[in-house]
Amino acid sequence: MARVRISNIELIKKLADFRKSYFTVADLEKVLDLSRDSLYVTLNRLVKSGILIRQAKNVYSLFTSPFEVEKIASELYFPAYLSFEYALSYYSVLFQVPYTVTLATSRPTKKMTIGGVAVEFSHLKDELFFGYTLKQGKYIAEKEKALLDQLYMVSMGKRSIDIEELDFRDIDKRKLEEYARKFPAQIKPLLRATKEYLGTTPITLEGAERVHWKSK
Repeated sequence: MARVRISNIELIKKLADFRKSYFTVADLEKVLDLSRDSLYVTLNRLVKSGILIRQAKNVYSLFTSPFEVEKIASELYFPAYLSFEYALSYYSVLFQVPYTVTLATSRPTKKMTIGGVAVEFSHLKDELFFGYTLKQGKYIAEKEKALLDQLYMVSMGKRSIDIEELDFRDIDKRKLEEYARKFPAQIKPLLRATKEYLGTTPITLEGAERVHWKSK
């Protein structure tokens, strides 16, 4: 990394005082008090020197700051919460680890890359924007809601799912049914198929039956 000059040290202190893990161009424009053209020249210099890291278009972070893609994604495209494949994997309902961070949003569907990670926001109607909680600074769907969000997208042909490969041992049937009542009727066939597997875990051995647990 290039040698840090005094002016750069002062900049680091100013940005650290903001207590943010990332900065937009608008943030940096205020801190540096430069015209937009001069600002981009300065930002390119700071990125080359390693003081700033370009995480996405017009989004930067200090080299000393921790950067959580999931947290930043929900802030950059607010309101949004982690759901679908990513949340199902987080809860170990889905065994595979998805390459894309997936979020639900009430805004238009959008894709972007943040910190080199693919991020996908899928639109949900306002009446379906519920059933999420704050965990470690990140908004994430409850496992039952993440499952219903996924089934809803599958019912519209926008996602796929192999129900037989999912682990349903910890899905709360009552909560699932309660939340499902708020979804359109088109998810009912998928929901019926899902409920047949509640309280069970798949087995990878060919021909083996699923493990049955006490349903919630």
